[in-house]
Amino acid sequence: MEPKAEKKTATAAKKPAAPKKTETKAAAKPAAAKPAKKEAAAKGAKLVVVQHGSTTGVKPGMKATLAGLGLGKPRSRRELEDTPAVRGMIRKVRHLVHVEGEA
Repeated sequence: MEPKAEKKTATAAKKPAAPKKTETKAAAKPAAAKPAKKEAAAKGAKLVVVQHGSTTGVKPGMKATLAGLGLGKPRSRRELEDTPAVRGMIRKVRHLVHVEGEA
C-alpha cells in the first residue's frame, strides 16, 4: 500500500503579501509628550485601602488581585503606595474595596 498523497487546501495556500503602507499624516506628527507623573506619586504618597466585600463567588482573577493588594477578608486594610499599578488593581476590584484616605 502506498501512503495517500496530501491534498492542498485553499487555507494552506499562501496569501499575497500586502503592499507596505507609506507614512500617513498621523505617523508624520511628532509624538505628544507624556503627562508628568502626579506629584503625590513622586513624593511617595500612601493610600489606605479597606476591603468591604466578601470574595465568595468572585472570579479567581479578582481573588488574586485582592491577594496582590494584601487583602483577603472583609474589613482588612492595607496602607499602599500610590502608584499606577496599585490604582489599576483597586479599579479592578472597586466593588469590593474602598479607599479611606491618603496617609
